[in-house]
Amino acid sequence: MRNIRWSALAISLMLLQALFVFSQTTIKSVDETRKAFKKLLDRPKLSLDVKQISKTTSGSYTYETVDYTSDKKADGSSERVPTYIVSPTEKKAKLPAVIMLHGTGGNKESQKSWLEEFAKRGWIGVAIDARHHGARSGGKKESEAYNEAITQAWRTPKDKAQPMPFYFETCWDLWCTVDYLLQRDDVDPARIAMVGISMGGIQTWLAASVDERVSVMVPLIGVQSFKWTLENDKWQARANTIRKAHEAAASDMGEKEVNAKVCKELWNKIIPGILEEFDCPNMLKLCAPRPMLILNGEKDPNCPIEGARIAFASASEAYKKANATDKLKIVEAAGVPHTVTPEFKVETLAWLERWLK
Repeated sequence: MRNIRWSALAISLMLLQALFVFSQTTIKSVDETRKAFKKLLDRPKLSLDVKQISKTTSGSYTYETVDYTSDKKADGSSERVPTYIVSPTEKKAKLPAVIMLHGTGGNKESQKSWLEEFAKRGWIGVAIDARHHGARSGGKKESEAYNEAITQAWRTPKDKAQPMPFYFETCWDLWCTVDYLLQRDDVDPARIAMVGISMGGIQTWLAASVDERVSVMVPLIGVQSFKWTLENDKWQARANTIRKAHEAAASDMGEKEVNAKVCKELWNKIIPGILEEFDCPNMLKLCAPRPMLILNGEKDPNCPIEGARIAFASASEAYKKANATDKLKIVEAAGVPHTVTPEFKVETLAWLERWLK
């Protein structure tokens, strides 16, 4: 795998492009952006009411399933977060914890091999089911429940509270997951990392950027610019990740097929701000100076590389200003599509080993 390395000249050119692309947008300061995103997702803080579902030991690993309350559903029942944990059986001190996030249509169990890699290194591996996935899908397959929830959110009347199941609500759950980890007596609160793939990568840069309790971040195949994608007719692959929801929005709008207009209307309603202040190039600024590894494929249609490079440049400038260039690494893998390669996994584990010492 050939990786494209970032020179000072390349970063400068990308910054100029970023300034041009966002010239029509009024972007808040880092502190204002952090406050605005937290305010957007804000809701009453509830008691976690942690429940142990199962706990077994096999060899040197302990496997746990727990859940805890993060929110109230529209019907008044508790929104609980199913969580799968793999940790070393022998613990002599508080350990780092790594939250591992699945992609669209996945579930927490699909991350088992990652969690075991973490436990092998003496860390606590943690995976949750994103909203409307896994044990939270009502028995529906893959992304069916997710599409239905997004369609329902799109059709929410303006005078009703607006659900935000497309990325944002899981960010709230992730903040609650950090709350839960801080309650455990085996977790080192200064060494909590977040890693995510695709949808999980997007949720990583959204949730961890504003939550400074997360000390290390690795978004895999998730860094991009939603604004650039929409303005440059490269929205198709992103829309296809939840195709049925986009088709429902198109039908409601009287459009014959999904198009940029449909995407803009849908995204502005259910992920408000994603085309402006909460787009990736701006949110990555909030991560500095904490260690962050960004892994993207040059040929990834879901994260078009031209938009991703704007985010790369924005992050690079923020880390430079924070005198923390050693804490940012960007890997753009030549010829790689929307997939996590074996090399990406090696890079991820090496980065975590470096910064979770």
